[in-house]
Amino acid sequence: MKRRNFLKASAIASTSVMIPQFLKGVTPGTALSRSGKNLVVVQFSGGNDGLNTIIPYQNDLYYKNRPTLGIKANEVLKVNPELGFNPAMASLQSIYDEGLMTIINSVGYPNPDRSHFRSMDIWHTASDSNEYLSSGWLGRYLDGSCDGCQSPHHALEVDDTLSLSLKGRERSGFAMSNPKQLKRISDNKFLKHIAHHHDHEHEENVEYLYKTLLDTQASANYLYQKSKVHKTKVKYPNNGFAKDLKQIAELMTADADIKIYYVNLSGFDTHVGQKNKQARLLKIYADGMSAFVKDLKNNGLLDDTLIMTFSEFGRRVQQNASNGTDHGTANNVFLMGGNLQKQGFYNAAPDLKKLDKGDLIYQMDFRRIYATILEDWLDASPTQILGKQFQKIII
Repeated sequence: MKRRNFLKASAIASTSVMIPQFLKGVTPGTALSRSGKNLVVVQFSGGNDGLNTIIPYQNDLYYKNRPTLGIKANEVLKVNPELGFNPAMASLQSIYDEGLMTIINSVGYPNPDRSHFRSMDIWHTASDSNEYLSSGWLGRYLDGSCDGCQSPHHALEVDDTLSLSLKGRERSGFAMSNPKQLKRISDNKFLKHIAHHHDHEHEENVEYLYKTLLDTQASANYLYQKSKVHKTKVKYPNNGFAKDLKQIAELMTADADIKIYYVNLSGFDTHVGQKNKQARLLKIYADGMSAFVKDLKNNGLLDDTLIMTFSEFGRRVQQNASNGTDHGTANNVFLMGGNLQKQGFYNAAPDLKKLDKGDLIYQMDFRRIYATILEDWLDASPTQILGKQFQKIII
């Protein structure tokens, strides 16, 4: 195929089939068996309202600031004398009661940014609020601290696009929403032809495209084969988020060469009519996680799995005029797994008497959580990856 025709064809291919983006690939037969611990990251996109997720039902200031939006105390799923779950999260209560959950309150960072995009970038890159990085914290882990990470799918995002968290300087993760669909696309005769029959012109951009096609085909075949090994017997809810979790559980049970999984639940930007919107999303999350944890537990995987759920920021303490909440600052982070050292609530409820111009003041830098995961869960140097030292917590 002539170079001009290839470039024209590859432009069409890259926009129409959404080939996952990564730098380093794997050839068939080189994948290693999974060993050690698994990390599953769940991202709430849009800024989830933490105060209506974990509710300080004994705090009069909560109800004063939210006269119509506040969850009534008799509806809260109480788990201790001060705090309880949103009633939509009933399916998570058994996980909490079994000691499989840690909830960290007031998580944030200094000088918070209320832009969705900027704050999410800060969480993805583990940067300071005035620092701009082009690589993610998990991507940098893949770059130099992850043994046996030649495969791009060693870190897998269940989506069509790859989050900045998983993009490194030299290595990046792999994005895939459906292994069967990806396999069908990669098996396209046209793509196979351009991947294996080029005219050996060693222009850098052209060679990169050829390499990407070859690597995508190899990884697509591996993931498709692994997706057929195990079919779960646990019944998952019928929604996209639960479907993603089910796919992760089946790949984990099939002993796929994947150490990090990443999944997203969006729609949390609740400026208007928040109560019903958030309740629907929290129920999707809780029901899906309940099935997922049960699945991992049934297959003996829960003790070697850590699940972290975060959002880019919380919401303001006071409700707005549209029965919603506007962009805020600190929020809660959920950790789930079978080997948690500190179950229940990690720290005290947010202090509603001491606010920063109507916003919660963070008590826990999110990078302390990252540092702990990197060192204690992924056997990596947090200082090398995060660029500075952060005091670890107990997970």
